[in-house]
Amino acid sequence: MQEQTKSHSFIFPKTPTGVDGLDEITDGGFPQGRPTLICGGAGCGKTLLSMQFLIKGITEYNEPGVFMSFEEPSDDLTLNVKSLGFDLEQLKADKKLVVDHVRVERSEIEEAGEYDLDGLFIRLGHAIDSIKAKRVVLDTIESLFAGLDNQAILRAELRRLFHWLKTKGVTAIITGERGEATLTRQGLEEYVSDCVIVLDHRVIEQVSTRRLRIVKYRGSTHGTNEYPFLIDEDGISVLPITSLKLNNEVSSDIVPTGLSGLNEMFEGGGFYRGSNILVSGTAGTAKTTLACYFASQQCENNEKTIYFAFEESPQQLVRNMKSIGVDLQKHIDNGNLLIHSSRPSLNGLELHLLTLRKFIKEFKPTTIIIDPISNLISVGSEHEVRSMLVRLIDMLKANNITALFTSLNKQTDNFRPDLAEESVSSLVDTWITVRDMEGIGERNRGIFIVKSRGMGHSNQVREFVITNNGIELLDVELGPQGILTGAARKSHQFKKTISDIKLQNEINRKDREIERKRRVLEANIEALKNEFESAEEELSILKATEELQEKLTSKKTK
Repeated sequence: MQEQTKSHSFIFPKTPTGVDGLDEITDGGFPQGRPTLICGGAGCGKTLLSMQFLIKGITEYNEPGVFMSFEEPSDDLTLNVKSLGFDLEQLKADKKLVVDHVRVERSEIEEAGEYDLDGLFIRLGHAIDSIKAKRVVLDTIESLFAGLDNQAILRAELRRLFHWLKTKGVTAIITGERGEATLTRQGLEEYVSDCVIVLDHRVIEQVSTRRLRIVKYRGSTHGTNEYPFLIDEDGISVLPITSLKLNNEVSSDIVPTGLSGLNEMFEGGGFYRGSNILVSGTAGTAKTTLACYFASQQCENNEKTIYFAFEESPQQLVRNMKSIGVDLQKHIDNGNLLIHSSRPSLNGLELHLLTLRKFIKEFKPTTIIIDPISNLISVGSEHEVRSMLVRLIDMLKANNITALFTSLNKQTDNFRPDLAEESVSSLVDTWITVRDMEGIGERNRGIFIVKSRGMGHSNQVREFVITNNGIELLDVELGPQGILTGAARKSHQFKKTISDIKLQNEINRKDREIERKRRVLEANIEALKNEFESAEEELSILKATEELQEKLTSKKTK
């Protein structure tokens, strides 16, 4: 039992690379005190990755490094990486970095006797000892053996080189050029290396993508897929494939949609925080406007928002929304809104995803809008689009980011969903559709909720209009033929108004008629009362007369 506990508590010693995303794939970095081989064709980024490994080690982990180049002079290396913000001269002045160029010319080499690397070991050993280096890069190893034809000696010296690096206790990177049938020209380095990484630069449909793959990693688990990576002004960033485990945290907080009418269509009054929302529809159905309303509402609530626009520039988007009363510029000025515009064809799908990941890390948004995701189809196959969207949604859920996507549908085929809509509709938590409702020579817009996981919602199709004051959702009007929109709605409302007026006039007429009858009745009652009083008066007179006669008669008799 104790032995089992010890084996589980063992942590494989690793050296962090400092390269964004690469440490996640390698589960902590390169093997500490062991050589790692990085191979690939021209322009893959081998030298840059190696240099970034050294510089990040110095600046972030205080581990001095030695860069021994067999191709590029030191001055050229310094100039090449300066555009990425790496100041090699300062690091060399601080005794943290040694850059050594070993010039190897085939024309100046003549084989005579045994060939060995003792001279290299002495030179490299001195550089390591002078600054107590922990990291070493040899770039590239093919140049070192350019003048050697004896394969037996070459293989023996390669093994000796890798063994010598291990004995020095340095974490080493050896770069190599891709061979025809093997990972490297010599075909031996990949077998004696403890970690082998292959870089690839491919162009598919005129879009270039760089990819990285870990071929082997002795003693450690690692990612086995191909991972796209990006070279930009900050160096290399690698995009790891997101985890297949669906164990992300969820929230019950409600995020308003930005439209009071749309809030009313959800029982909760909006979306769940951290959920994914799809707004799909044909061209001209106000998808971008709905997205901007949501973005503006989030910024009003002091939520940081990134808006990825694939069709409009930031200036155009701000101008267009201002015409309907949505002021995005103030949110940009106060730092709550970042609009990033680019053409889908600028990068491949994976690089767009990598760019998004980089913005998330730097800007730390709580809300992201992608308008529209359907444009990404033009730069990838059906499988690539599905894969990219799955990874995108997984990444956003892992960061508890509320995301809204818009998707453009084709007007020619209303029964079959488009690729982007079909790929993402089953993954999103809420699906809203906006559509055209044509009739009586006019086009009107309608909105309805297809689904909303975990929340009750309206099943009505609500018409909405866009005015200078923004979007207004109209109440549902039902006619004999169903829901009424546009002119039919106005005609129905006009007829209803006329009917209400007629009904009110009829009620008023009835009131006046009843009032007249009441007055006639009261007059009749008054006349009858007067007649009754006259009869009573006559009766009283008669009775009085009769009494008087009786009295007179009785007197005469006496």
